[in-house]
Amino acid sequence: MIVTLIVVCEVGFWVLLAAGLAVRYLLKMARTGLALLLCEPLLEVLLLVVTAIDLKNGAEPDWRHGLAALYIGYTVGHGHRTVKWLDGHAAHRLGGAPPPVGPPRYGMARARHEGAVWLGSVTAAAVASGLLLLAARYVGDDGNTESLRGWISVAWRAAGIHGLIALSYAIWPKKAPEKGPEKDSGTAPGTVPAKASAVPARDPEHVPDLLVGRAGEDEEQVR
Repeated sequence: MIVTLIVVCEVGFWVLLAAGLAVRYLLKMARTGLALLLCEPLLEVLLLVVTAIDLKNGAEPDWRHGLAALYIGYTVGHGHRTVKWLDGHAAHRLGGAPPPVGPPRYGMARARHEGAVWLGSVTAAAVASGLLLLAARYVGDDGNTESLRGWISVAWRAAGIHGLIALSYAIWPKKAPEKGPEKDSGTAPGTVPAKASAVPARDPEHVPDLLVGRAGEDEEQVR
């Protein structure tokens, strides 16, 4: 039952997300679309309540309850980033907004971005650990809580691996590709080279002399 509910919550997450964005941008009903998007956390609350009821009814704690806690933690840590990313693309394609700015790709800016994403994984591990500890306490010492506590190490192991990947971007920053050297055209950048004139240029200082010479020739022809 728990696994089925996890699948239902995952499908419901994407259905509510698609419906909320469609209502918000296609039907131009911003408040209704926002209300649909805000209903998504209710799916995690429903999963949490059903998991607690299952344990209350005497179900043996196993991997299904641990998986439910990890799913809730992941949604808390990374769900808002997924919604924000999809909302930006929907606003661009459906609402006429400018294209969303993507994450940085190179240098320490990329390292800081990866660090922020890793903090989401830390949040997910912390939320999952808290839920698993509450579940273990709820079951009590009489029940088998080893499986629940084992999922805590799984959550933090995943966060640790993600942390090493994020740290690698700071130790070995990804460099931007180098641009090829531009050919020297002899002109300033952004200017169009002037075409050579077929008429030879004259020195302005000799223009009066030329005019005087032409005037003398005309006077002699008149005489």
